[in-house]
Amino acid sequence: MRYELQIALRYLRSRRRDAFISVTTLFTAIGVTIGVAALIITLSVMNGFQESLRSRVLALSPQVQVVSSEGSITNYHALQEKIAPVPKIGGTDAFVVGQAMLSSGRAVSGVIVRGVEPENPTVLSQWSRYMIDGAFHDLVAPPVPSGTSLNPVAIGVTLASKLKVKRGDRVRMVAPILAGTSESSITTKTAEFKVGAIFDSGMNFLDSNMVFIDLGTAQTFFGRPGKVDGIDIHLTSLDATDEVTSALRRLLARPYSVRNWIEFNQSASAGFAVLKKVYALVLMLLIGVAAFNLIATLIMVVMEKRKDIAVLMAMGAKPREVRLVFVLKGLIVGGVGTVMGALLGVVGCEALARYHFIHIPREIYGISTLPISVDPVSFVWVCAASVALCLLATIYPARQASHQMPVELFRT
Repeated sequence: MRYELQIALRYLRSRRRDAFISVTTLFTAIGVTIGVAALIITLSVMNGFQESLRSRVLALSPQVQVVSSEGSITNYHALQEKIAPVPKIGGTDAFVVGQAMLSSGRAVSGVIVRGVEPENPTVLSQWSRYMIDGAFHDLVAPPVPSGTSLNPVAIGVTLASKLKVKRGDRVRMVAPILAGTSESSITTKTAEFKVGAIFDSGMNFLDSNMVFIDLGTAQTFFGRPGKVDGIDIHLTSLDATDEVTSALRRLLARPYSVRNWIEFNQSASAGFAVLKKVYALVLMLLIGVAAFNLIATLIMVVMEKRKDIAVLMAMGAKPREVRLVFVLKGLIVGGVGTVMGALLGVVGCEALARYHFIHIPREIYGISTLPISVDPVSFVWVCAASVALCLLATIYPARQASHQMPVELFRT
């Protein structure tokens, strides 16, 4: 072991006459520990929120969408066949969207009606996981319409509570329909449905406003036979978003336009990124405060050890070796604090993820407990930044120690 390290370790041990300095050193290490742990836990919670929001938004909204500037798309089957060979596309989903009023006889609510293909594997993989009563394929319309067979509809758990209905109950849907080519000619259309399934997506807007029916039923109800409003495209990997979007824009000419989830949710993604940076900066200042405490502690050590410094330099120790003693002492304090903070952060994240003792409003966030996602890159970045700050904190005290003159120290 180098003698500089031996001396640095010796200065960490407490003696009766410099116990105050050792206690100060201990509290400095504790400050670094708290700062590192707080930053790791906060970033893990922010990553969890971001991933939770992203997964729900992407699971329940289009990843890439093709629409037409002319309104409805008539040749959507041929368009889906044309899109399918594009690499990294996992599936397509044609849809019809309309607005309506849904009534149960006990309450009424405005809803967004989305017509989909219930047996489409892409739709099933996207929505089946959220069904709490019934199944998504139960929305398949009866093969032969009759007066006793009602078309099924899937509604959210919040909407079901508002309308006071359960699976199997009847609901009435009323929608405004264009009566002709003139936009001023509007009539209403009414139809009876039965509640075929109830879903719980965890997103209050969807659970209280979204309604699903069979695509063919939606086309008939909204007066768009053989037409759809757009095609949702699901990717095999979100990393291929830009690649697939560019490929589709080259493949599809006007009147088709292509948009992706990044463009749909640009403000939310940017807001989370800025929020993470702000939190990281604020909590990094907490580690900076501990680093300033380390400066004060090392300055006190230098003043206390002036005699030792004089003896070392008189015995031939070079200024850089004297500097190294105090740099190593500061790095040991900062390193121990960082390691303890990292361990405390991991334990805190594990406790939050396993025991869920912190609860948040589900109506606002879509989840009832704090989501945790430990990012190894952020973990390493926090530890490296903490050690770097502690290293910077040692520079001034170490330089002051190496500038001491042995003769003047012995005289005093």
